[in-house]
Amino acid sequence: MTTMPVALVTGATSGIGQAAALALAEAGFEVIGTGRNTARIAARDAVTYVDLDVSSDESVAGTIQKVIERFGRVDVLINNAGIGSAGAAEESSIAQARHIFDVNVFGVMRMTKAVLPHMRAQGGGRVINLSSVLGFLPAPYAAVYAASKHAIEGYSESMDHEVREHGVRVLLIEPAYTKTGFDANLVQPDAPLPLYDEQRRIVGEVNTTAIESGDDPATVAKVIVAAAIDAKPKLRYTAGPLARRVKTLRRIVPARAFDRQIRKMNRLPG
Repeated sequence: MTTMPVALVTGATSGIGQAAALALAEAGFEVIGTGRNTARIAARDAVTYVDLDVSSDESVAGTIQKVIERFGRVDVLINNAGIGSAGAAEESSIAQARHIFDVNVFGVMRMTKAVLPHMRAQGGGRVINLSSVLGFLPAPYAAVYAASKHAIEGYSESMDHEVREHGVRVLLIEPAYTKTGFDANLVQPDAPLPLYDEQRRIVGEVNTTAIESGDDPATVAKVIVAAAIDAKPKLRYTAGPLARRVKTLRRIVPARAFDRQIRKMNRLPG
């Protein structure tokens, strides 16, 4: 048991998740960080690491039960675990798309459903879901990934209305490109088609360059901490200057001009 507020962060072994876990610990939280294989984490002083597979009902239920037994509560859940994908929409089988959704969407649902009864019983809590600017933007050659983030947006905003009366909020973090190893671990299409080869390569180069010059994970972590502690939290938090700029442009730029800019940015013909 602990007298400190308790935060659980999924996908906390690297990138945004690891930065968020450390930032929450520094902000005064008891932090549990999860990953599929946490044995490789060397520095453990500020965070308690446990293995968790968000695509497994049994793993999720067992981990939440152990956390409640040890710490007594979960005040903040950060659903950060996720996987990216590359390739044209036509190049991913339904089985591959289902796998991506099982982590990015159903993983969030599993974790949220597991903690909500405890949050309701204790009279409050926050579920903070990592979305993306691709939760409100198109993503050529990453359609399945963008679809998963669009799904998280709709799920989170809808649930937030349902649980507010129980003292629980469901919030969204929307980062843009972030300097992590994300692009090195993309799920590649399992049914590639030669007609997409060249454009897939070009868009891949665009994304790699953007990630290399993107925001530091600490920038996103700072926003996650704000969402966890704000007295009057917002439904959506854009993370970083690029994300804020893109969201503003999406709102005010005419649809046809915005469409042209998406094609130009991704070096698409026509």
